[in-house]
Parts: sequence; structure tokens; C-alpha cells
Amino acid sequence: MNIATTDIKQSIDDMITQIRAEITDSDLSELLMIGIHTGGVWIAERLHQKLKIEAPLGKLNIAFYRDDFSRIGTHPQVTPSKLPFDIEDKHLLLVDDVLYTGRTIRAALNEIFDYGRPASVQLAVLIDRGEHELPIQADFVGKRISLKQGEHAKLSGPEDLALEITGTE
Repeated sequence: MNIATTDIKQSIDDMITQIRAEITDSDLSELLMIGIHTGGVWIAERLHQKLKIEAPLGKLNIAFYRDDFSRIGTHPQVTPSKLPFDIEDKHLLLVDDVLYTGRTIRAALNEIFDYGRPASVQLAVLIDRGEHELPIQADFVGKRISLKQGEHAKLSGPEDLALEITGTE
């Protein structure tokens, strides 16, 4: 099963509408955006461009911050994180592709706090599939889906984004 590219574009547009509605009281030019490698960066690039955020886009690779690092081991494409701005006392928008257990977000927050202490962190995700193991909720969600046990959602890209659902039926 796949979620069509047009649905992904609509979900990103829905996220933009939510973000603009929530952040109307403050200046979007003050917002710093960080995408989580890789799918979160792909979504963040689109949001960053459409929201016309002035600061450069930050990119996090949380591979070494995961609590299951000893099980998954080193990934051959581990690239360093790149936060080309000071986060101290700044408002951050953290972006990921799929929110499931919350462990990726926890790892991202751990790494962010190694760079400094932001004023706030809001979370935007393309897909929230529920069943969180940690008390983490997204502030902005493109689409909520329910998957059966054993099913997985994976975003492919970066040009034409597609969400593939795989696993048992």
C-alpha cells in the first residue's frame, strides 16, 4: 500500500496552514527549522521554502543518539548534523517524516540540547501513526494513519516523495 504523492503534497500544505495559524502572533522570520535526517529533512526543505523562513535549514542526524544504537549498529551513511545557527533562547521547529514510538524525537531533543537551550521546540510530522511509547506529541501533523502490527511506514525521496506501507497483512 502506498500513500500517493498528491496526498503527501496535500499533507505538507495542511502542515503549512497549521504552522501559519499557530505562529501568526510571532514573526516566522524568527523561527529556526531543523529536519531530522533523512525524511524529516526532505519535509523540512519543502516547509522551509514555502514558509519563506530566512534562517538556513538545520539538519540533524541522530544515529549516535538513539537508545537502540547497539542493536542497529553504524549505518554506512551516517553524516554529521549541521546546525548553522545558535539555538540558545530561540524558537525551533523540529521536523520529521513519521512519528511512531517517539524514540527518534527523544534522540533529536537530546542532540539539540547538546547545542544549547532553546526557548521552545515545536514538532511537525508528515505522518503520525500513533502508538507512541514515549509521551511525545506533534504540534503539527500532515496526516494521521493507523497501521496493523508489523506494518511499517517509510518515506522515499527526495524529489518525488512517496510513503510506502510494508509488512504483514
